[in-house]
Amino acid sequence: MRRSLVIVGAGPRGTGILERIGANAPSLYGDAGLDIHLVDPYPPGGGRIWRHDQSPLLWMNSQAQDVTMFTDETVEVTGPVLPGPSLDEWSGLDGRTFASRREQSRYMGWVYERAVAGLPRDAVVRHHRRRAVRLAGERTGRQEVWLEGVDAPLVADAVLLTQGHLDAELDDEQAGLARYAERSGLVHLPPDFTADADLSRLAPGEPVLVRGFGLAFVDLMVLLTEGRGGRYEGETYLPSGREPVLYVGSRRGVPYHSKIGYDWTGERPPLPRYLGPAEIDELLARPEGYDFRRDVWPLVEKELGFAHYHRLFTAHPERTRAAWTDFDEKYAACPPGSPELDALVASAVPDPADRLDLTALDHPLSGVRHTSYEALQDGLRGYITDDLTRRHDPGHSPDLAVFLGLLSVYGQLMRLGDVGEWWHGFFSYLASGPPGPRLRQLLALSRAGVVRFLGADVRVTAEDGVFRAQSPTLPGQVTEARALVEARLPQPTLARTRDPLLRALHAEGVAVTAAGLLAVDPADGRVLDRAGVPHPRRFALGPHTDARGAGAFTRPRTNSPSFRQNDATARAVLDLLRTI
Repeated sequence: MRRSLVIVGAGPRGTGILERIGANAPSLYGDAGLDIHLVDPYPPGGGRIWRHDQSPLLWMNSQAQDVTMFTDETVEVTGPVLPGPSLDEWSGLDGRTFASRREQSRYMGWVYERAVAGLPRDAVVRHHRRRAVRLAGERTGRQEVWLEGVDAPLVADAVLLTQGHLDAELDDEQAGLARYAERSGLVHLPPDFTADADLSRLAPGEPVLVRGFGLAFVDLMVLLTEGRGGRYEGETYLPSGREPVLYVGSRRGVPYHSKIGYDWTGERPPLPRYLGPAEIDELLARPEGYDFRRDVWPLVEKELGFAHYHRLFTAHPERTRAAWTDFDEKYAACPPGSPELDALVASAVPDPADRLDLTALDHPLSGVRHTSYEALQDGLRGYITDDLTRRHDPGHSPDLAVFLGLLSVYGQLMRLGDVGEWWHGFFSYLASGPPGPRLRQLLALSRAGVVRFLGADVRVTAEDGVFRAQSPTLPGQVTEARALVEARLPQPTLARTRDPLLRALHAEGVAVTAAGLLAVDPADGRVLDRAGVPHPRRFALGPHTDARGAGAFTRPRTNSPSFRQNDATARAVLDLLRTI
């Protein structure tokens, strides 16, 4: 009998699963008939986020050499490793290039075709360019996936949900601002994938408040400047006259840290050291559970500190006062986050600029107060300039070691499931910031007066027919505008998602984490019910789950957690299809 699998979501995650099904099928499934239905209104491979149909001005946030969809010898998978080209190898681009999203879309389309070609001989793939709206079926029987505008469901032996980034209903604060905007004739653009937002509502020359200083802001900045005909000449921006004026602020009040602009040389820190499989096993075994801030974060701090100081002592010993072996032994003996650890670092590392202070990194404007609007602008331009200089200077290579530490930590924390939104934001702020050229453009836009900085802990209110923004970084300053943009992606919670299938599952009683994510079995991605029992035929992976991973594609040779997830889930699906 032919078996059938429905994959809802045909972007990078669904494509990665497809590649792993092909890799594992010879040993687990053979040449038995298999029908695979991909359900996604967007093209397979790139999906919504990486589709070709978006502005050619939008770049990837990773260098071409740091993007792959293929396993290598570092990836710890049960199935076979099947190497393939990274983006730069496939495209012929210089590895340091930040490719356009259209180029990534072409790469993903090719990866998808290769994945299909690698499936068993008697497998058939059908792409349904529609939304899935409902999932039904008894736990022990075949499943029904209902599609928008189609009378009969797809009938499947197994279903995998890989929808990726989801639209969401507004939270209470956003809904209140949206209602006020509608009553008062204002413009409120809620969290969204920036390429899909209706930016035509932002009028030339008009002030626009922007809340959010991460990657969504960078896209917004590009589309409202170069996207409206402006151009750069060296370090100068020449406006077209069609740009609005962007007043941007956030919790930290600064953009994400620049991508590092140099390569690693020499010895790598031996990671993991203080947060590895044994520590995760111990946390998971605690009957009373664990608290992230109390139990996990101190281990994260010590792990990142180890990466930082290993690099400082081995690559820049002239900036230390001890031998690495002595420091390493004493560092190991100090409890995480303890005064003893602080004293050890202070005695061995004389320059405070060479010490790792994660709290200061997370609160760069803490205690900073400016007395004038221009002083704030100058201060932020100085901060961004210093960040660009540091992130492109190999003399500060401990920063790159911390980046490697962050990747290691992320891979370990995935086993804990939902550790809350703060960690993911902190990781992105340090490890997933914009390319250096984008921050140089931001500086040019600031000097041209097209972008203006608000500061940290920005508070937005709606009153007297306008939006108002205030920040303690510039006490007493109130900025008014008739437009507000929430420059960030929607939070992928099941309670607020606009995905009708996931909303229905939430109502029916699937397990949801404290942060509102779909709970799945960490071993294979099976969807859990509220009693913690895995569904035998339903699987899910991606940002709407607590098996979100660090991204559907990743750097080569980093033992990608996402690839490990894909392999485990593909093998579980094939085991199921073979035995039912």
